[in-house]
Amino acid sequence: MKQKLTLILALTLLATSGFSQKKMSNDSKKGTLLGLHFNMADFNAPLGIKNPSTGKVYSRFRDLSKGFSLSYWKGLTNRLDFSLRLNGMFRDYNLVTYGTPQQKTEFGVELEPSLNARLFPDAALINPFLTVGIGGGLYTDHFGGYVPAGLGAQINFNSVTYLFVQGQYRWTLSKKTLGDHLFYSVGFAQNIGKEKVKVVPPPPPPPVVEAPKDRDGDGVLDVDDKCPDVKGLASLKGCPDRDGDGIADGDDKCPDVAGLARYQGCPIPDTDKDGINDEQDKCPTVPGVARYQGCPIPDTDGDGVNDEEDKCINEKGPASNYGCPVIDEKIVERVNKAAQNVFFATGSDKLLAKSFPKLNDVVSILKENPSYKVNIDGHTDDVGKDESNQTLSEKRAASVKAYLVSKGVDESRLTSTGYGETKPVADNKTAAGRAKNRRVEMTVRNY
Repeated sequence: MKQKLTLILALTLLATSGFSQKKMSNDSKKGTLLGLHFNMADFNAPLGIKNPSTGKVYSRFRDLSKGFSLSYWKGLTNRLDFSLRLNGMFRDYNLVTYGTPQQKTEFGVELEPSLNARLFPDAALINPFLTVGIGGGLYTDHFGGYVPAGLGAQINFNSVTYLFVQGQYRWTLSKKTLGDHLFYSVGFAQNIGKEKVKVVPPPPPPPVVEAPKDRDGDGVLDVDDKCPDVKGLASLKGCPDRDGDGIADGDDKCPDVAGLARYQGCPIPDTDKDGINDEQDKCPTVPGVARYQGCPIPDTDGDGVNDEEDKCINEKGPASNYGCPVIDEKIVERVNKAAQNVFFATGSDKLLAKSFPKLNDVVSILKENPSYKVNIDGHTDDVGKDESNQTLSEKRAASVKAYLVSKGVDESRLTSTGYGETKPVADNKTAAGRAKNRRVEMTVRNY
């Protein structure tokens, strides 16, 4: 049986190729079609799709709801069609409406406009497409709506007859009238438009003319030459074009500079001299930049810091703070005070308990100001190896960060960095200087 189906398909394709006489065109679009289709609907499968625990249940052919359609098709572009279907379906719709089977077949009428996007131009022999639309209908004595979407394929028999095969999932908009269901359709459509036959007039009899003359010797006869005494181009009826822009010098206001016809042979102007011509410049009288289509870089909050450099584009602030509002000096002092009161066990990254009160104050500041962030920097003196000092400074900064996170501060608002002994603030030759260099610094910011 499988071999027979394969043979039938092959013969169908050969027959189509044999009588197809139209050359495939990428610009072709579908004509006006009328079609007739056989339909089937499966109302059981979506129940399994929506609730996988029950298993997917597909109806047998005899249990599918049957029906037919009349369709109208019209090409909008070479890859997009509009279709309108009038469907008639047979089913016990009272089972959906009232929840109990009536043991009788009822009739539903549906109207379904759709858009169909094809993979290839319409002239292709086999052409898959996506379909989506909106539909509504009368089911016994209830109205309902649905949204169909799915896949399909068309087989084009010389742009006269089409075979359509479609499969859709239909989402109901009226659960008490019509449930979700799968919808299958197969049918033919016929082109009802008339192909225009181009009438080619017979050639006129050859005129009797004198021997042709060409005074300027440019290959354009005087009778056709608008500039018969100056050598020119045939494309310009014998007139010259010094700048080669396709506009004859006599009509060109900029004959030595290539331009455009709409500017009478001159280049596109650039009024504000920003290097972006007026046709592409959305601010033609104000110098700007290409990435903003010729307009200046915007400054949304009007604080004098443009949006590309402003880290708070909706709040005014000075350039020194990247366009963000200046943080209250009292808050800065509280954070600095907390940093000065961070203590660790000697040679360790373990925080001492006497550090917690001031760190808890930093937690309060961050919770009260959700836009604030804190940089935590660890530093050491120069006693010991450079590598060990670098590692210790990183761990101490990380310990402070971990403490703040443990108190509910989002980790993304904190950064920790260790600088080892590279940034001393005092002389490492004295005990007091080394004590100052063993420190943690915290910087609050809002950008």
